[in-house]
Amino acid sequence: MAKQGFSKASRLLGPSQYSTVFQKADFKLSASSLLILVRKSEQAPRLGMVVAKKNVKSAVQRNRLKRIIRETFRLRQEEFGTIDMVVLVRQGLDKMNNSDVLVQINLLFDELVNKLDRAR
Repeated sequence: MAKQGFSKASRLLGPSQYSTVFQKADFKLSASSLLILVRKSEQAPRLGMVVAKKNVKSAVQRNRLKRIIRETFRLRQEEFGTIDMVVLVRQGLDKMNNSDVLVQINLLFDELVNKLDRAR
């Protein structure tokens, strides 16, 4: 079993790293309240999140959603290979309970794994 931490190397850190994924996304996966942009890279899988105050008013809810997304990514990162991923939260996700949020994220992550497998 490989290391499953969420170190600094597992995160998109600066605006330049985010803008690269936004401008040159290889895959776009969408659900009613989530959008995932993915770009192939040469490094281990990295995650960036955009949870705008405009879409999720409460800081408590923004932090809850980020924790759930981060933990789901951490547990499934071995399936992704070498990619950079940005998860954008849309309106409505903060109204869902944790199990519904997990279902949404896992459905999109399953779809991503299928697309990555087909692309290999």
